[in-house]
Amino acid sequence: MDLTGARWRKSTKSGNNGGDCVEVADNLPGVVLVRDTKDREGGALAFAPAAWTGFLGLAKRIGPLG
Repeated sequence: MDLTGARWRKSTKSGNNGGDCVEVADNLPGVVLVRDTKDREGGALAFAPAAWTGFLGLAKRIGPLG
């Protein structure tokens, strides 16, 4: 998969202390990408947009785990 056109943004739920940071790219057709800010070359997880939306809905319902 070609990721060169991905526009990455820091997740709004990432910590502000430089720790638990996740970046999301949702500008490519048919895919939402997620990667670790601290390891940008380590690869990305790819989700179908409906699966990502479902994950976000579940995360909002259950709230923080920590």
